[in-house]
Amino acid sequence: MTTPADSAPVSLSTVTGRPLTKRGEATRRRLLEAAEDVFAELGYHDASIVKITERAHVALGTFYLYFDSKQAIFEALVIDLNSRVRHSMSEAMAGARDRIEAERLGFEGFFEFTAAHPALYRVVREAEFVSPATLRLHYERIVDGYRAGLAAAQQQGEIADDLDVEIAAWALMGAGELIGMRYLLWERDAAGRPPQHIDPAVLDGMSAFIARALRPAGKED
Repeated sequence: MTTPADSAPVSLSTVTGRPLTKRGEATRRRLLEAAEDVFAELGYHDASIVKITERAHVALGTFYLYFDSKQAIFEALVIDLNSRVRHSMSEAMAGARDRIEAERLGFEGFFEFTAAHPALYRVVREAEFVSPATLRLHYERIVDGYRAGLAAAQQQGEIADDLDVEIAAWALMGAGELIGMRYLLWERDAAGRPPQHIDPAVLDGMSAFIARALRPAGKED
């Protein structure tokens, strides 16, 4: 589950549209981190700008220098999480010898990110009702890079040449999301704590399944 690394974006205020200063970027980052916590804990409808600014330790008026509404910061958070999870996946797969290995490493990067940021699940799922266009953008940005990577691997003979890379990209992304939900979001130890990392046996099983699905006919490990 890997995508090309993003070029570093210029952070803009969603209110003014102007590039932020270093200090402004730090404040915007604090607001996004606070929003991630608040939306994860309370959900979109029970969250409030006041709760976000309190968590970020900034004045209420400061919020409106960067975002003009609760929905605006929610949508910015979806895009921010999307950018960071794709970056995590891209970093993880750097140096992979082929696409099959890249799949395992990319999923490992995805699972490491989601273990550290379980809010990704709640925020993305709420986006279906709060901002459907942003939800679609989240998935399409992942699939765009995924499809390109699969197509390149197909040209190199690393995966089956009769594979529909568009369908494969959506299918593999969906598999990763549900595996993460089952073995990270829902899993608990005896003390009721969530895991910090995916179980290696789960990653092994998933990787073997993907390798069989992608590998050209007659080609073994």
